Amino acid sequence: MKRVCIFCGSHTGASPNYVGAAQSLGRTVAQRGLGLVYGGTNIGLMGAVADAALAEGGEVIGVIPELIASKGIAHPKLTELHKIPTMHERKALMAELSDGFIALPGGYGTLEEFFEVLTWLQLGLHRKPCGLLNVDGFYDSLLKFTDHAVAQKFIRPQHHASLLVETDPGKLLDLMAAFQPPTVQKWMNRPV
Repeated sequence: MKRVCIFCGSHTGASPNYVGAAQSLGRTVAQRGLGLVYGGTNIGLMGAVADAALAEGGEVIGVIPELIASKGIAHPKLTELHKIPTMHERKALMAELSDGFIALPGGYGTLEEFFEVLTWLQLGLHRKPCGLLNVDGFYDSLLKFTDHAVAQKFIRPQHHASLLVETDPGKLLDLMAAFQPPTVQKWMNRPV
């Protein structure tokens, strides 16, 4: 793994622990010599994770749609900043530049981006690790729901096991480095 993509909120959230976790993750990524790919802004958890990696001398690549960049929130000090026309192109470029994906706390956008790459893993479109940094139990309810989806036979247990979850950034990166994608294929209209 050379670069990891971080999906996270454009707000800092209700708990100061979210910012602390974003900073810790950014530092840890840079200290391990990994590049960081993210949404390109200087606000919220996005700004916190980027600033922490930059402070450690890390490579930080932002990918931001022109509409969002026009709001004046593009990070001015990144290693690279790609301004692109659409959100679809943003996600495609972030996936292309990255060797793994982590979601910090965030809202609809974070969830949508993360579940898209997780679905691509399930479909065999890539073999890159996907992990949740579960800060203060932020993802506990979501994980309970995905367990329910497995019990209801909408997600295969092997695919569910490919969702990496940790509370510590270093341990999550270790899991990602050791990741082996599931060998079971996803086939439509076959029992799970």
